[in-house]
Amino acid sequence: MTNATVSRLGAVNANDSNYANENSLFLKVFSGEVMESFERTAVTMDKHLVRQISSGKSAQFPVMGRSSASYHTPGAEIVGTDLNHNEKIIQINDLLISHHFIANIDEAKNHYDVRSIYSQEMGRALAFQMDKHVLQMMIAAANTSTANVGDSNYPSGTVITDADANTNATSLIASIFSAAETLDDNYVPAEDRYCFLKPEQYYLLANATNAVNVDFSGQGSIATGQVPQLAGINLIKVPHLPTTTITGTGVDAGGANSQQAVAAANTVAIISHPSAVGTVKLMDLAVESEYDIRRQGTLMISKYAAGHGVLRPEAAVQIQTA
Repeated sequence: MTNATVSRLGAVNANDSNYANENSLFLKVFSGEVMESFERTAVTMDKHLVRQISSGKSAQFPVMGRSSASYHTPGAEIVGTDLNHNEKIIQINDLLISHHFIANIDEAKNHYDVRSIYSQEMGRALAFQMDKHVLQMMIAAANTSTANVGDSNYPSGTVITDADANTNATSLIASIFSAAETLDDNYVPAEDRYCFLKPEQYYLLANATNAVNVDFSGQGSIATGQVPQLAGINLIKVPHLPTTTITGTGVDAGGANSQQAVAAANTVAIISHPSAVGTVKLMDLAVESEYDIRRQGTLMISKYAAGHGVLRPEAAVQIQTA
């Protein structure tokens, strides 16, 4: 028997030379789900100081030094002593935007709600960039060697160099405890301390016996891959933790004023208290859209205007390998 000559219903003009040709006329069925990008979660917004201003180009944060005590000699006149003052100023960066233009004809042809997905993606892009800027400022705080005020022995930022911290769990744990000790010495409140580190180092700790074993009072679990705390510091895994030096006037550096430029090379972790870094918002995150009749489409813009800066360098500790 000879083979049948099949009329390929999906082929154009009987052209069935390959899979694409023999299926070209069949309808593509919409699955009902749009494959959006995974959300790059922002982790710092509730872990640092945020202030809103209604106008102006910057915000001032007054800094007070420490008062001192002394014994009084009977009969001696009390005339008062100096108390050092200073200020920290955070400038607003240029307007940061994410934007897309959607042609009217393309939107009409589409079978899902394009604008809602575009709006969501643009908002995520700006939130992600703000998160990176805050992490960069935490590293900058730890690298600030000048104290806020001129008091004797007033603390500044701290950098711990540990050559094995990125590959050796025991070494990294020791460095985190050392960071906790430093924050204690600087009178930084024990509450709301956070350690930001990449997933590689986070799971290194999750697999460490002395971090998860209850015999060591560990709170972690190998089964869940979680380590909530070490030395009273909350551990936060951050894939976008800066580990390279950021310079120039690009978006990562904060634009023209390079306010977010930082030497972050070899960073393994950054330990910070919310008082270490501040964000000043002039224009909060917002999305605008407008139909352009001349171009037959809709322009969508997501935007915010904010600045980020170091407030209390003594409340931040960086762990680096070199």
